[in-house]
Amino acid sequence: MNSTHQVYDIAIVGGGMVGSTLATCLVDSGLKIALLEAVRPSEYSPEQPPDLRVSALSMASRYILESTQTWAKVTSKRYCPFKTMRVWEGAGNTEFRANEIGRDELGYIVENRLLQLALLERVEELPGIDLICPAVTKRILYNGKTSTIELDNGSIQARLIIGADGANSQARQAARIGVSSWDYKQHAMVINVETVYGQQDVTWQRFRPSGPQAFLPLNGSYASLVWYNTPDEVSRLKTLDDTALLNELSLAFPACLGKIKQILQRGSFPLKRQHALDYVKPGVALIGDSAHTINPLAGQGVNIGLLDAAALAEVILDAARNGQDFAALPVLKRYEKQRKMDNLMMMTTMDAFYRVFSNNFRPVRLLRNLGLGLANKSGPAKHKIIRYAMGLEGNLPRLARGDNKQFSQSQAS
Repeated sequence: MNSTHQVYDIAIVGGGMVGSTLATCLVDSGLKIALLEAVRPSEYSPEQPPDLRVSALSMASRYILESTQTWAKVTSKRYCPFKTMRVWEGAGNTEFRANEIGRDELGYIVENRLLQLALLERVEELPGIDLICPAVTKRILYNGKTSTIELDNGSIQARLIIGADGANSQARQAARIGVSSWDYKQHAMVINVETVYGQQDVTWQRFRPSGPQAFLPLNGSYASLVWYNTPDEVSRLKTLDDTALLNELSLAFPACLGKIKQILQRGSFPLKRQHALDYVKPGVALIGDSAHTINPLAGQGVNIGLLDAAALAEVILDAARNGQDFAALPVLKRYEKQRKMDNLMMMTTMDAFYRVFSNNFRPVRLLRNLGLGLANKSGPAKHKIIRYAMGLEGNLPRLARGDNKQFSQSQAS
């Protein structure tokens, strides 16, 4: 729908994967909600090649999507379950398998566009939520009470503004919330390929002095490769034609990749960490990349964003049911208390992991290999790591626990 000038209880700025998830989680709030998105993703067709931008969803993320009846819309399009994660460097290696903890899958590779499309389709089915798309946010006038969002096709007002508009969030800037950030001085090149292997169910990561290499299985014989390297080297690789890049891949990537039939797409992005100094102020809250960007090493960015969405939704729902002001700072602080420290711990853990595996000092290499070897043999510790990777440990929102409904591992698998 288009906007002229309407008043809402909540305006979610950004209808991507995280913002749309929040909207679906708020369906029972009884509040009037606007979801603002600049561009609707293109429709899905089975013959389309896989998109370049994909995410590895955890089991906790699946539970959230199931709780809002969105998961079936994802699986009706295209997704790839994986059962094994392999991590190695030199002689040290470990494998994490779903069946070690009695599960069918560890996670799911999903194209970002298809996940967003599924979420927006669900939003359009729900009462009380207006999807305003296309909606280009020109300016946000924040005052802590009822803020105004000026759009290219009108304006809206809302008691609570939720920033789900990415790392350069206008909502965050309008509320004058600062960030801490630094550049990792490394880029990641993403390459979609078709291999001689058929459907795979393993995702792997190999560590090298120049940076990690990762393999994410997609549907059929397709895969997404992630190649971390220096900005100069990634720039060089991007200038190569497909034949030359194919040769570089065959020389640099391990034999378990298999022969590559063709390169489909390529792209790159810089690695940067950023964390908002505050997640909330009166009448405003930040979720997803608006609040934090994390090293993509373990693919947790989207997952912690969906946990943000579920946690904030629960705080708002509880406040609305108890007759409290859902936009008041003491209420919103409950969300910040639940998520900020957890996110910081995840970011710090990924940073430590990145630094340890980016260090070519020989004693550190030996300790890395020893650690990977021990992780592969240690039953209870290994099971704990697997559960963390699946998003099944820690201070989880109710919607992410999977215990508030009947759940069959066989459905949609």
